[in-house]
Amino acid sequence: MTAAPEHTAEVIFGWSPVWVSSVLLVVTYAAIISERINRSIVALLGAGLMIMCGVLNQDAAIRGIDFNTIALLTGMMVLVAVTGKSGVFQYVAIWMTKRVNAHPPAILMSLAVLTAVFSALLDNVTTVLLLTPVVLLITDQLQVKAYPYLAVEIFASNIGGTATLIGDPPNILIGSAVGLSFNDFLFNLGPIVLVILLVVMGIAWLLWSRRLETTDELRARVLSFTESDAITDRKLLVKSLGVLSLVLAGFVFGHPLGIQPGTVALTGAALLLLLDNFGRDAETQSEEVHKAYGEVEWITIFFFVGLFIVVAGVEQAGVLEMIANQLLAWTGGDPRNTAVTILWVSAILSAILDNIPFVATMIPTIASMEAELGGPDALMPLWWALALGACLGGNGSLVGASANLSVAAFAERAKRPIRFLGFMKLAFPVMLLTVAIANVYLVVRYF
Repeated sequence: MTAAPEHTAEVIFGWSPVWVSSVLLVVTYAAIISERINRSIVALLGAGLMIMCGVLNQDAAIRGIDFNTIALLTGMMVLVAVTGKSGVFQYVAIWMTKRVNAHPPAILMSLAVLTAVFSALLDNVTTVLLLTPVVLLITDQLQVKAYPYLAVEIFASNIGGTATLIGDPPNILIGSAVGLSFNDFLFNLGPIVLVILLVVMGIAWLLWSRRLETTDELRARVLSFTESDAITDRKLLVKSLGVLSLVLAGFVFGHPLGIQPGTVALTGAALLLLLDNFGRDAETQSEEVHKAYGEVEWITIFFFVGLFIVVAGVEQAGVLEMIANQLLAWTGGDPRNTAVTILWVSAILSAILDNIPFVATMIPTIASMEAELGGPDALMPLWWALALGACLGGNGSLVGASANLSVAAFAERAKRPIRFLGFMKLAFPVMLLTVAIANVYLVVRYF
């Protein structure tokens, strides 16, 4: 049996697949930005039109879906839902709040550091899935606006994830293709990530510290809470922490063994559901499993499915390859100009597109320049430019990174929605500033 060709359908009316896919992409994003129609509906409709217009066939569309991301999000949402029944998130919320004397601006700064560190050691999507419920609980108890905390969490997750091999999917792709280690990323990107994090924390402090106020009564009430009283099911807590420890170990050690994070997350979710329901009758098990699955933010899951297919259509039509080749033509083969161009183009495109297919397209393109630039060592600044641009660019909009949409999903469920344009007005300038800092770092350190 021969494999099905990547693209067997004829584009409608014989039109150019480049133009059809580009128009569909622009219209899809315009509809998402307008927020007049739910983003999952828009993304799925755009995906369907990509197939109906012949840019992709169904097999190619399915191959375009990053099921590892879908599985990771779904599995972690189930894990968070079951774990939350134990009261552990309330415990963490009270503990963290009391450590800074329930001072809202101090909580904001603590959250930035905590999110960045966890995103570097785990991955940014897992981090926000674990921390966002805590953030919403804290802001609810202190009756302060959640938006500043959620925005800082998004920024810190993408910044922290930039520092390591496992922190962000683009780094995993680059590391696997080039043979870079965890320490390679930490040594080369860690210093500038720390500087950028401090700058963004400073911006957040200037923007929101004076606006984040609560009453002495609310602070006193929170400070009077006893962390241990928040734990409502100690047996479930032990089971949840045990499974979460195994899942986190799987994230760290699974990649060299060929085990993807999505598999780890779904297996962990199934194991925790088993431990939580073991010994119950069939009817009770069904009720509890239904509740757990009901906590999955299906709007976000289906939005990702549609968005992956839309981007796959643009990629298969050759639009991303055209951009990559044009990028290299502009630089004339100069290493410094090439690195700087890769940094900025990666950042801007990653703010409006999924960065994974762009990075996947750029990897072989950069690798092909090895002989022209003077060997593999000469390519290293280009790899760091690609990683910095793709990861930091994720902060440019709400659709720039998986972590952003995961936070938005929790916020929407809590009836504290993050608006696309409202977030982008803040996020895009912040992203440009962080990329400018990274630009200086690249030139000074490597050229």
